[in-house]
Amino acid sequence: MTLPRSAADVLARHVRFELECIDRVYCNLYVPKLQRDLGVVGFIREHLGMPVASTAVLADRTRAFYEEIKDFAARRAVPVVEFRAGQRKDEVMRERLAAFLAAGGTEGVVFIGRAQEKVSVFATTRRRDAGGHPYPWIVRENRVVTQWYLYCYDSCAGPFFLKYCGYFPYNAKLCCNGNEYAKTVAARAGIGFTPLDNGFAAVDDVTAVQRICDSFGETAIWDLAAKWMALLPCPFTAADAAAGYRYEVSVLQAEFSLTQVLDAPVTGRIFFEQVIRDNLDIGRPDQVGLIFGRRIIRKGPRATPGRFRTRVITDGVVPTLHIDYKHSKIKQYHKEGKALRTETTINDSRDFGIGKRLHNLPALRAAGFTATRRLRDAGKLSHDPADGQAAIRQICDPVITGTGARVAGLRLGDPRVHALLAALCVFRLLPRGFANRDLRPIMAQLLGVPAESITPGKMTYDLRRLRQHGLIERIPGSFRYQVTGIAHALFLTRLHDRFLRTGLASLASPDPNERGLAAATRAYTSAIDDIARQAGLAA
Repeated sequence: MTLPRSAADVLARHVRFELECIDRVYCNLYVPKLQRDLGVVGFIREHLGMPVASTAVLADRTRAFYEEIKDFAARRAVPVVEFRAGQRKDEVMRERLAAFLAAGGTEGVVFIGRAQEKVSVFATTRRRDAGGHPYPWIVRENRVVTQWYLYCYDSCAGPFFLKYCGYFPYNAKLCCNGNEYAKTVAARAGIGFTPLDNGFAAVDDVTAVQRICDSFGETAIWDLAAKWMALLPCPFTAADAAAGYRYEVSVLQAEFSLTQVLDAPVTGRIFFEQVIRDNLDIGRPDQVGLIFGRRIIRKGPRATPGRFRTRVITDGVVPTLHIDYKHSKIKQYHKEGKALRTETTINDSRDFGIGKRLHNLPALRAAGFTATRRLRDAGKLSHDPADGQAAIRQICDPVITGTGARVAGLRLGDPRVHALLAALCVFRLLPRGFANRDLRPIMAQLLGVPAESITPGKMTYDLRRLRQHGLIERIPGSFRYQVTGIAHALFLTRLHDRFLRTGLASLASPDPNERGLAAATRAYTSAIDDIARQAGLAA
């Protein structure tokens, strides 16, 4: 089957609305002058006035920061949570945030978390000079130290967290979310919407919400960081800031999401499953280069790093499509049965020749959203699966008429239904159409029953079903009918008689020498049983 249309063109017919937004942004907050060993030496000797450059003199500052956090939590009645190893921090935040909002909270610290994590910090080691005399030397080391997670809710930006390393140079991380920011601002502006986890399921004013999403950028992130660093405990003093020891912001990870809310829940699922089937080669280097707009070199000393592949990862019954480029990736999936979600995650901005500082976020945004749109255009589809699903439902599902009467569906596998479809194939070339009395003897032959058992009343019932499902129509001014759904009748008849019946007969055959589907099924089942026995899983 050919692939003549792009996935974007096919999907456009079923999208109610779409929103582009910076999703999760994970930022590094750091003091530029304290990222190298000589800068640390200058901080200790010149700024603090200590005669010896040793991180031991910073122990009092670390303890003071610890006490400040404890005092802050006590004064504001903020709970302190000791995170366990392997505990999902987002789940703790979700539960406590729900309680915070239910209690009427509009802004504040939801809780403070404490964890032990391995990070790179400055430490002092002992070295000896040429004369054998010891002296301190500052180096970087990986150590397990305390990390303080301050989970907050901002009246404008929504939920976020600020994480401080409890050890010098007290680097911090800020994690915020553009979709949550858009929800909060939209609610304050009085724009009605139905929330989706990390998105919108419905909005009253799509254009206004898109403008809000577009406003989430470097200014909003920096304002959020500056506001809450001034409100929360901080390891650096005003004197430190006056001497130039101030936090700057860089982007560690940024996600850019396109949420396309669909006209029917089933549309997204069947569309996405068809996309996966038709585009398993989309992770090839030439396709990845097209999607990310980057040249990919496969051989030689300057070959582009990374594995080029299409990964389909299934969580339960929900598949996700993953495409990688260096440290970046695109993930596409059907979100909560309501929307098709495409997320581009950039873990290293230098993959695109862009700097890490926060002022580079617009360029990073352009790269992320361009890759998202290119994925839609690069994907191809052989057909619109939603049209096929609609055709199946039109034939098989019951129909409710304008008067509220229920007309039974034409169920696949029902002998009477398939006899009706086969009979329509007989009448397809009759210019004058056919009548109730013409259909009765043919139905009797196809069902293998006496002709007198097929009464006019039964035929009237079946003709009504065929007419309501669009397979026949009445000739005006008569009681005769013409076939209008001959293509559907032919296809379903052949599917039943030549494919389903043949294949199921092969599977049901008791003959051990039966080939085809039965042999393939036995071989597959035997292979699975062998693997289970080898793994010790056999029942």
